[in-house]
Amino acid sequence: MIHQYKNNGCNIVLDVNSGSVHVVDDIVYDVIPVIERLIAEQVTDRDEILDKVIKEQEPVMGASLSDKEDLALKEQLTEAVDEILELKEAGMLFTEDIYEKYIADMGKRETVVKALCLHIAHDCNLACKYCFAKEGEYHGRRALMSFEVGRKALDFLVASSGNRVNLEVDFFGGEPLLNWDVVKELVEYGRSIEKEHNKKFRFTLTTNGILLNDEILDFVNREMGNIVLSIDGRKTVNDMMRPHRGGQGSYDEIVPKFKKVAKSRNQMNYYVRGTFTRNNLDFSEDVKHLADLGFEQISVEPVVGGKDEDYALREEDIPALLEEYDKLALEYLKRRKEGKAFNFFHFMIDLEGGPCVAKRLSGCGSGDEYLAVTPWGDLYPCHQFVGNEDFLMGNVDEGITRGDIRDRFKNCNVYSKEKCRDCFAKFYCSGGCAANSYQFNGNIDDVYDIGCRLQRKRIECAIMIKAVNAQDERKEV
Repeated sequence: MIHQYKNNGCNIVLDVNSGSVHVVDDIVYDVIPVIERLIAEQVTDRDEILDKVIKEQEPVMGASLSDKEDLALKEQLTEAVDEILELKEAGMLFTEDIYEKYIADMGKRETVVKALCLHIAHDCNLACKYCFAKEGEYHGRRALMSFEVGRKALDFLVASSGNRVNLEVDFFGGEPLLNWDVVKELVEYGRSIEKEHNKKFRFTLTTNGILLNDEILDFVNREMGNIVLSIDGRKTVNDMMRPHRGGQGSYDEIVPKFKKVAKSRNQMNYYVRGTFTRNNLDFSEDVKHLADLGFEQISVEPVVGGKDEDYALREEDIPALLEEYDKLALEYLKRRKEGKAFNFFHFMIDLEGGPCVAKRLSGCGSGDEYLAVTPWGDLYPCHQFVGNEDFLMGNVDEGITRGDIRDRFKNCNVYSKEKCRDCFAKFYCSGGCAANSYQFNGNIDDVYDIGCRLQRKRIECAIMIKAVNAQDERKEV
């Protein structure tokens, strides 16, 4: 499968199955789809391919060109055909799909839990308008996780992780700092059992920052691998969607604290993480604002909201949003050249190594390798399913009691989703978010269409950025 597109003056060709990316001239760009079609028609002889390629170019040759120009174009076409066929022989163009054969084995593999999202607090001190957790309640009741429940969750993770050494635990909410003492106790407990079980915990924290102080920051910097800081960008945008329950904004409270976090962590191992809605379709301005504040690790992501929500993205918004990603990609490149670089989460793609096969095919591992734990110890496939009793998988006392739910998620992959099979982005997005699919289609084996459109554009921009950076590096050499 080949995906071709033009972006920022680059002719980009992606060989989907191998992951090879090529930046080509106009002639090669035009010839590739011709050869792709001929190969599909089982035309494999080089001379026959060349003859057919030249004949297809006859309408722009002949009378419209001089003999000299005609000969020069034929030579260019010959070079293009030979170059393309060499890439094919090298396994970098028109490659076969080698991944589908792994699907059966993935379904049979032993379940190993690698990560937990601990809902340390089903409560929050903000009233964000788009919050899927309904101000921390998750369609249920307000509650704080006890140390005992959290301890059992860590024990469950250790017992369910097989031979895996590195385990991840994210303290999540609501707002986890509302239950900070238990967070500290659980980190200390985790550290106390690492050596005995040959495990290494990587703790992370997601916070709105209202309660963040120097004591908490010192602990986080000492014990936690990452911290996610929630802010939507410009003051007007942030305060519209992320107010206190009394309606007052949160921007002025959190920005100085977040700046301190970023500086204290040497601009690494954190993210400022925002959400854009229909109220800020010009979200590239929010990314630029966060970068201007000095943040170098930025993620601003599209809201996922029901059709009846006034902030939810709509089909008619997509053209403007696609243009925003293109604008952001150009700004991203510009600032890098100016020495003002920042990382944007959705533009960070590894074109050389990339994720393992299982992650390429099934994504985050929700419901299988990754689970969410409620304050009272119930287990769900991920934080977005919490509160939906149809997806209650078990609890920290008994473990997984609904293996059928786990198996549904284990077998959810890019080949179980009809819309993913022929999508060029499938090995980058890994089929998208199961929770979003369920919310909009009632089925985890479908996709959230608006999210897919935006994801494809992000991937195209990310590949273009890699291509331009590679070209710049060659020029410097």
